[in-house]
Amino acid sequence: MTKPIPRISTRGYYDLSSGETLKKNPYYLYPKKYFEKLMDSKELTIMIHGLRNDNAGAVAKAVIARNKLRRLGYTHPVIGYSYDSNTTGAHLIAYAKQALDVGVMIAKKNGRNLSMFIEDFKSISPKTKIRLMGHSLGSQVILSTIERLAKKNQNTGIIESVHFFGASITSDIPSSKKYGPLLGKAIRDKIVNYYSPTDEVLFWADKANFVAGPLGLNGASGKVISKYNQKKVGPENHRFASYAAVLKSFP
Repeated sequence: MTKPIPRISTRGYYDLSSGETLKKNPYYLYPKKYFEKLMDSKELTIMIHGLRNDNAGAVAKAVIARNKLRRLGYTHPVIGYSYDSNTTGAHLIAYAKQALDVGVMIAKKNGRNLSMFIEDFKSISPKTKIRLMGHSLGSQVILSTIERLAKKNQNTGIIESVHFFGASITSDIPSSKKYGPLLGKAIRDKIVNYYSPTDEVLFWADKANFVAGPLGLNGASGKVISKYNQKKVGPENHRFASYAAVLKSFP
């Protein structure tokens, strides 16, 4: 029997209709005893899902990530990050923009939650390398996490690497005067962006002006930081499973 996917969760912390903060506590861990066993691990990878995922969807994405990385020879722990991304009306065209806006708000707020977990974990297990994988809106959670972490000098290089898949953050992020230095400070090794000009969801979001130039659609614009790399891929569609299917190596 396959073991359950351990996860960091902030489910129920934010209102799915408005994005309002409902709970101030940082996160909870499931199962808690698993995380205690992670102390002093050589490294671990956290998978952060995108919009329109309930808790079961979050677990499913982490399972996809774990299984794919295992096939690529990655033997370290893979855990999920589950947050309130199944915003009200996200499945309906008429409410898509509002649902996305609330989703982005919640994703940004989760930067506080995930950054606190990373700081807490590294304070107890400083030698453990932490890698982040983010699909679609998960890229915003990662960006907001890095923005908070990079404010403290002691967090220089606290994240080992970041892998984006179908990222919904804008294409100017890796070259921007604001975010470029923050990414370079908090991430020790590299950022890898898997982008696809045929991604139908990002194409539609760009055309509808929901997201102005998604990083996951045509890659980065401008002069990027030295730690940034990107790979053009051809997934079947926007789903994380499709991006995982074309992943050839990790990390």
